[in-house]
Amino acid sequence: RRNIHQKKRKYEMGRPAALCKLGAKRVRPVRCRGGNMKYRALRVDAGNFSWGSENCAKKVRLLDVVYNATSNEL
Repeated sequence: RRNIHQKKRKYEMGRPAALCKLGAKRVRPVRCRGGNMKYRALRVDAGNFSWGSENCAKKVRLLDVVYNATSNEL
């Protein structure tokens, strides 16, 4: 019979949301499982966006963010 663990484990850990803003690029490295690194964007003014109906993807500069009631962290 296997024991059921009750305490919190490192691999179950979550982190707070980055809440990315518009502005000059600011990226922080975050250490992950196995010593790997993820890069968390704190401020960004450009991104790679795909346009499904036109079948193309381009790197574009962000000018403004439209209000969206479901995602209110911007």
